[in-house]
Amino acid sequence: MQSFVLLASLCGCVLCSVWPYQMQCYHCEETLLDNDCSAPKFIVNCTANIQNACQKEVIVGENGVIYRKACASFSTCLIVSAGYQSFCVPGRVGSVCISCCNTPLCNGPRPPRISLAPSHPPTRPTALLLLITVSMATLP
Repeated sequence: MQSFVLLASLCGCVLCSVWPYQMQCYHCEETLLDNDCSAPKFIVNCTANIQNACQKEVIVGENGVIYRKACASFSTCLIVSAGYQSFCVPGRVGSVCISCCNTPLCNGPRPPRISLAPSHPPTRPTALLLLITVSMATLP
């Protein structure tokens, strides 16, 4: 049993290094009213293992709100957002708010507060690999 657990762990580590983690974010710059550029056409694949976060800028101008969304390095995004923190006054002309997040498509629209649909936890690659390994170990 111990050798099986060790084998499953090694397979997970090897496959994770072969298939790098790639974040998906919304990427756009929109100035249209009521359009925060969260449509599927704005979804992009970020640079694997480098851009591990999504960034969103909301700029309130005299002519409306500008949304900028992009892939980013999480640490760089945090530094930039901290630098603009004093300029973030939502709703005020001249406000610049920058937010960072590190889950896929997290710079899109806010999810509804209450969801009536059942939620399913995301499948982790290592759990799937373990399931495949267990299934293969039981084959004759």
